[in-house]
Amino acid sequence: MGKGCGSALVYQVVANCSTTRARVAEMTLPHSVVDTPVFMPVGTQGTLKGLLPSQLVSLDCRIMLSNTYHLGNRPGVEVLEQAGGLHSFMGWNRSLLTDSGGFQMVSLLKLAEITEEGVNFESPYDGSKCMLTPERSIEIQRTIGADIMMQLDDVVDATHSDPDRFEEARHRTVRWLDRCLTAHPRPDKQNLFPIVQGGLDEEKRKDCAAQLTKRDVPGFAVGGLSGGEEKDTFWRIVAVSAASLPDTKPRYLMGVGHQVDLVVCSALGVDMFDCVFPTRTARFGTALVFDAPGEIILKKAVYETDFSPIDPTCDCSTCQTYTRAFLHTIVTKEPSACHLLTVHNVAHQLRLMKRVREAIMADTFPAFLQQFFLQLYPEWAVNALASVGVSLL
Repeated sequence: MGKGCGSALVYQVVANCSTTRARVAEMTLPHSVVDTPVFMPVGTQGTLKGLLPSQLVSLDCRIMLSNTYHLGNRPGVEVLEQAGGLHSFMGWNRSLLTDSGGFQMVSLLKLAEITEEGVNFESPYDGSKCMLTPERSIEIQRTIGADIMMQLDDVVDATHSDPDRFEEARHRTVRWLDRCLTAHPRPDKQNLFPIVQGGLDEEKRKDCAAQLTKRDVPGFAVGGLSGGEEKDTFWRIVAVSAASLPDTKPRYLMGVGHQVDLVVCSALGVDMFDCVFPTRTARFGTALVFDAPGEIILKKAVYETDFSPIDPTCDCSTCQTYTRAFLHTIVTKEPSACHLLTVHNVAHQLRLMKRVREAIMADTFPAFLQQFFLQLYPEWAVNALASVGVSLL
């Protein structure tokens, strides 16, 4: 069992795969008990585009992610404080994880100036200046009321070419963690996760993890990946980072959500994932499926007279009610299409992770992997799973 001093998180491993590094655990948070490995849908502004909180509950989603930087800009800390936090504001009584705003150093780099003090952003909304420091990030996240808060880290695109910048970011991330911990007086009410950085250098990742694990925190995240690096490099850095973190605490891989990535990284010992991919791809008329290539683009003419559901094995309301032909007619044209595909795509990801957990619990995860990859078979996944004792060949 993993629990930091005065922690608002209890992490109880209930099953380990006898071959890979995968495990199933119950993570008890202030607002819900979350079974891991888990995929967390992303509601940047406190809402998933096209989905109501009550629908997330009906899909048995226990935890979702929102973004500190964007919520701090709109609606702003004052409004959230008056509302009693984001749970009350958005009508969500299950767990929330908030990104610290660090990722915006990459996504909004042209609008950001990074110094030791923090990140000085130019608002994409009105052009005003906003200094996001480690202390300010924690202040916003405390007001949001997130069950899990992330430290403000110095994020560098994984494909960046300057090794000195990665070195600077790695050490600054540790210094900023200490500032976040100082600004976080109630670890018994909210949890704070540090973030392993170090670019694509395995030794830098190990060293950063070694520094972070000296701090008394309830869990850890791995950041700075899924930014365009080669997949064979990606999985190796995930494996090294996860192996450098304690077995008694949850490990969260940030910004990763493609189904092959979820399955492989669960085998490498990761417990938590998030990504905008399932909801974003829904807005472009794409539905997720288990057969190769893992998705169907419903605006293609081939679906005009296809009267089958997206996935006949899926029990989401979209698959139970609507055909591919109907969805073909409305995707990218009617707002309802975004809603219907988002319901399915989120349900798909949650169902995938439930299957992963069930296979680990039954200690049949290697067989599950072999069956899963009969349809989805990228070479990098073959190499990654071979590293934890599973052959797909």
